Amino acid sequence: MTKGFRKIIRQKNAENSGFGNNASGRFINKDGLPNVTRTGVNVFNRLSWYHTMLNLSSFRFISYLVIAYVLINLVFAMIYYMIGVEHLTGIDKSDPVNEFIDVFFFSSQTFTTVGYGRIAPVGFMASLVATFEAFLGLLTFAIATGLFYGRFSRPRAYLRFSDIALIAPFQESAALMFRVAPYKNNALTDADVIVSAAIEVIENGVTKSNFYRLETQLSKINTLALNWTIVHKIDESSPFYGFSEDDFKTTDIELIVQIRAFDEVFSNTVVQRSSYVTGEIVYGARFVPMYYPDKDNLTTVLDLDKINEYQNETLPVSVGNK
Repeated sequence: MTKGFRKIIRQKNAENSGFGNNASGRFINKDGLPNVTRTGVNVFNRLSWYHTMLNLSSFRFISYLVIAYVLINLVFAMIYYMIGVEHLTGIDKSDPVNEFIDVFFFSSQTFTTVGYGRIAPVGFMASLVATFEAFLGLLTFAIATGLFYGRFSRPRAYLRFSDIALIAPFQESAALMFRVAPYKNNALTDADVIVSAAIEVIENGVTKSNFYRLETQLSKINTLALNWTIVHKIDESSPFYGFSEDDFKTTDIELIVQIRAFDEVFSNTVVQRSSYVTGEIVYGARFVPMYYPDKDNLTTVLDLDKINEYQNETLPVSVGNK
């Protein structure tokens, strides 16, 4: 057992992490959602479809809407085709392909309630299906409109975390660092950060994860306009005190980060989470600056492409030891 492990065991385990000591795998995914799989309920009760659609990326959200729109119209086109094209006026009956194309576009016009009028249903069955499709179209577009509004109106932090955390020189010792920056033109104030560390330890022959609250040099800032480098100094009060480079590479570590700030536009508090695991912690490095004045010295340029850039630095064999 290494010196780092002996130090960890003597420290108090944080019991308010929300995760159990015997939980496995990554606790928080990079997108900030818990890495938890729920069983014992069916998929309809296990998933909130509203939250799922709101959390999708814009590309996937639009793609799902387009696919659903095409599939619904294909289903109704096949129903009309099975009823018989003779029950639809204005159909091009030159060949089956043209017939199906006309039926498909009639379905899309009915579903969207556009109704150009060239093709119209004749008879009870065709009229009944068209009536139901128009009703379904109204409900579907009402739901889609609500989802669009929910996605645009939902308060979000719009923060980008660095992909890596560093063990860097700091005040004649060392510190664990990562950084975060806003990537949209929203104004965030009163930002504060909470950082916890989940570290796998062996106690009485049992492997488990202990959780530790990490103190940061600056836990709150008034305005989050540029990048914020969050620093945890590795001293006697740190669970990483005495860790060597090999300890950081071989110990199962996860840093769980939560940033909370006030968005002035939404007049609401926004929260964003992320995490770093052992393979995402770089030992002996320092971040390079990512903002600088423009050529006229009239404004500050925040280069988000540099959020992960660092340069190598030399550290003691065991951080925190002089």
